[in-house]
Amino acid sequence: VFLTAFFANKVEHESRHCNGKGLQRQGSSSFDRVYTANQNCEHAYPTFLAVLWCAGLLCSQAPAAFAGLMYLFVRQKYFVGYLGERTQSTPGYLFGKRIILFLFLMSVAGILNYYLIFFFGSDFEIHIKTITSAISPLLLIP
Repeated sequence: VFLTAFFANKVEHESRHCNGKGLQRQGSSSFDRVYTANQNCEHAYPTFLAVLWCAGLLCSQAPAAFAGLMYLFVRQKYFVGYLGERTQSTPGYLFGKRIILFLFLMSVAGILNYYLIFFFGSDFEIHIKTITSAISPLLLIP
């Protein structure tokens, strides 16, 4: 919530700085960059929340929380990179995609474990938690 409020504050500040009035879409190229970066972050946020909650509930909470915090830092890097040249935002974007993929795979592993328990009576929860806990530090590698 604080990150989204920070992004919205940047858009408002840039809008007032460029136009002197309230929020207006047309403006300078710096306003367009801030506005576009904010929109990109807002559009990715529901997907992030969905996979974060699914990974935490269905698989393991600690690696999911770690990946969630990493995603917030990456989104900040993406936003700040987008304010410069657009090529500076690419590492943050790619890193964010990797974290979303990790959370998605955690969710799928949790769902598969549920069905394995339901149909076959085999529980791999301990193995899945061990694997996700071991893999989550690898998210720090750029």
